[in-house]
Amino acid sequence: MLQINEPNHRIAKEAIAVWRISSVISQVIVLIIGGALIWASYNFHWYAWIPTVLWVLLGIDIVYACWEVTIEPKLKQKYWRYGISEEFVKIKQGIFHKSYTVIPMTKVQYVEAEQGPILRKYKLHAIHIGTMTSSHTIPALQDEEALQLREKIAHLAKLKEVE
Repeated sequence: MLQINEPNHRIAKEAIAVWRISSVISQVIVLIIGGALIWASYNFHWYAWIPTVLWVLLGIDIVYACWEVTIEPKLKQKYWRYGISEEFVKIKQGIFHKSYTVIPMTKVQYVEAEQGPILRKYKLHAIHIGTMTSSHTIPALQDEEALQLREKIAHLAKLKEVE
């Protein structure tokens, strides 16, 4: 029987800062929308129960924002693992709900390195590995490591570059 070892490579520590910045941006947007809805509920005299529901939802979101900005990024970085062998790409992730993914190299159809503005600031890339039915992401790797990993996966999967 084939033995598949646990993945042991970690993503970059800078991922914590990237996830925190992304969470702050999304939570600020949610707070602005929530505040606008609360303002509209009072000024346009919506049903009396609507402002109460909006305040409760806003309170829940503030508690969730504290979790999402302070604790979750550290735990995600701590438990995220990946591994590459000649036969498989292995991904292990999850804090409470753990997920182990094994992607056979023969099923890999594409691999790409992506870098948005926040990742660029921290000199990181995300690697996307696509198969016929799904796409998997290794979220935050140092620039050089990510590009080498992309080339290695492409080589092992025998992908041809289209010009």
